[in-house]
Amino acid sequence: MSVANRHRKNMRLRKSSFVHQIDVAPNNVLLVHAIGQLKLKVDDELGRLMQYFSDWREFPQDLAEVRKLLPYEDHIIAGTISALHERGLLTDKSAEEELADIARKLGPTLGRDPEELLDRYRRELKEGTSDYWAVTASQAVADIGREKPRLDLILLGDCDIHMEADFLRREAEQRGYDLRVAATAPDDFAFAAEHRHDAILIGALHARHFITMPEQAGGEPHEIYIAQAKNNLLRLREKTSAPILIDNLPEPTVQPLGIAERGRSGHRNRFRAANVALAELAELIPDVYVVDIAASLAGAGSIPLLDDWQVGFTHMGSPGWMLQRPEREKAAVHDLMPEMKSLVEFVGGNPYRREAVVARTHMDTLVAVLGLSRKKCVIVDLDNTLWPGVLAETGAPFAWEPSISGVFSFVGLYFGLHEALKCLKKRGIVLACVSKNDEAVVRALWKYPDSYPRERLLTLDDFVTHRINWNDKVDNIRSIADELGFAPEAFLFVDDSPIERERVRQRLPEVEVWGEDLLTLRRALLDDPRLQVARVTNESSRRTELMKARLGRARLQAEAADEESYLASLQIKIRIERLAAEANFDRIDELFRRTTQFNATGRVFTALQLRELAAAANVRIFALHVSDRFADHGLVGAAVIESGAIIGLVMSCRVLGLGIEHRFVQHVLESAGSDHLTATIVPTGRNLPVRNIYRDNGFVAEGDHLWRWQRAPAAPELVR
Repeated sequence: MSVANRHRKNMRLRKSSFVHQIDVAPNNVLLVHAIGQLKLKVDDELGRLMQYFSDWREFPQDLAEVRKLLPYEDHIIAGTISALHERGLLTDKSAEEELADIARKLGPTLGRDPEELLDRYRRELKEGTSDYWAVTASQAVADIGREKPRLDLILLGDCDIHMEADFLRREAEQRGYDLRVAATAPDDFAFAAEHRHDAILIGALHARHFITMPEQAGGEPHEIYIAQAKNNLLRLREKTSAPILIDNLPEPTVQPLGIAERGRSGHRNRFRAANVALAELAELIPDVYVVDIAASLAGAGSIPLLDDWQVGFTHMGSPGWMLQRPEREKAAVHDLMPEMKSLVEFVGGNPYRREAVVARTHMDTLVAVLGLSRKKCVIVDLDNTLWPGVLAETGAPFAWEPSISGVFSFVGLYFGLHEALKCLKKRGIVLACVSKNDEAVVRALWKYPDSYPRERLLTLDDFVTHRINWNDKVDNIRSIADELGFAPEAFLFVDDSPIERERVRQRLPEVEVWGEDLLTLRRALLDDPRLQVARVTNESSRRTELMKARLGRARLQAEAADEESYLASLQIKIRIERLAAEANFDRIDELFRRTTQFNATGRVFTALQLRELAAAANVRIFALHVSDRFADHGLVGAAVIESGAIIGLVMSCRVLGLGIEHRFVQHVLESAGSDHLTATIVPTGRNLPVRNIYRDNGFVAEGDHLWRWQRAPAAPELVR
């Protein structure tokens, strides 16, 4: 996409009058917005670009000049300029217009404290963290120039979370997301109402320091900590319905009394008990998720990442921070400190390894909770992947028997892989297999003796579909995608063969491909956030069964004489209900997050948002339940009506093509409590099936994807 297309024709831009540009170090330029106080550290290349915009520049006329400063493709240049413009560092307004625009934003609150107004305006625009805790790499064209989905995250906490801000941004960048981080104080709950955000992350709470205090009669050591967590979560819930992530506590690496710390009140056990209590608290407040920092640090090796062995039992910071403290703080020790060489070696020469580890964990959790880049289907090879060797040659998946070894010896590698895939199936991710083989041979030989742990092992029945033939695997994967109706990016393909992996990567680049290391495959399957769900619902745990039912209907349809007889043979039953605020909205939350085809707007509603909407007098939420001769499909559709507008309409692809969508919409119209309704279709690359739903149900188009419905007047009574 060209700059002209990104910024409209003949667009004029210049550097904002409120932007100061300061060279702070080699290849480090600080851009500061004097009013908004946005601070962005960039490299010299972006610094030169900002200087170029000291005068008005026009596009596309000045594109050739910009290319001399930024030797990149046009779409990268466009993305860079767009990012600077979005942040207010570049403007399309004159100095007078820019000043008037800020006055207009502050004008409605005239009469309030001017300092408070300006502070609120700055908080709305904030990006980054406190200067004392800032660890920021200079951003370059590669960081801001490529168009990526934007995510906004608020961090509430102290040094532990503030130090991590730029590491989070870089972790998101590696995953293809433009993460905007705004960090503030642990108790700055109002910030959630003032600043754009998709989620909130809470770091370690102050009250952790009370966990090591002497016990009070009848109380738990972690009571004050949990009380603070509850207060913070409830206060935030008053301000926002976005998901809230809260860190649990690291497990101590040392104990005050060593091995004499015993029982429930032992030092480590106090922190463990606090983490259990925090997990239980999170279950009581909607859309709250505990980030398992304890497991994250333990997995990476806690001792070089925690400073409880260095400065105090409850600080739980990084030992590497000692290497980055300002020199002025040495005045507290008479400017006398031991040689730091041993500490440098102890942290592996990287004082910020902890920040990188924790940022990865936080980003993993964010991806899982928001359902970003989620995989819907794992396709696996069979020979040399699910079992060792070629089944037609070995005669059985495994040669194991109890007299050879236990189940956790070499054979455990494959048993563990089967078990991991069965876990994904329980999460609602469907399984498929492709194999260059004779299907009859595979069916005959894929069996396990009675002594095998069958509950851990896959059979062909665990797969929603399969392609066991001699066709090209790329063609088989395409066939599976067509059959399931999933986009290519929803698939993960696992194969031991480097030739097959490369062929799929070349011809189906949207499909994720694994299989290089079978020894680590189980962990990858269980831990990858794209293979995780925030909650397992009844419908998601039965997804394989429900998908098989859908495929069964497709086969029946192909054999039916006509559409009418096909639909009649399905014995379809539907139930539509209006939901009250007390209902469980987890499944509808999941529908809006996962459904891309029959989703009118692409808008996502969390369970908490739905609950709050359902409690409002001007809102009606409807749920659709469907069953047929093949399966009870459960809750498969939802509609949200607010103030006479259908703001959300979604239906699982499992039941598309049955005419159910029209019956659902007609019921919604009859039960909406209004003679007039509006609705919107927001076209996406995937929602073609929903484009005509309003047209086909009596709505009239009014442009810009807006549709309007009016109840037909009642027929006049005949006068006799």
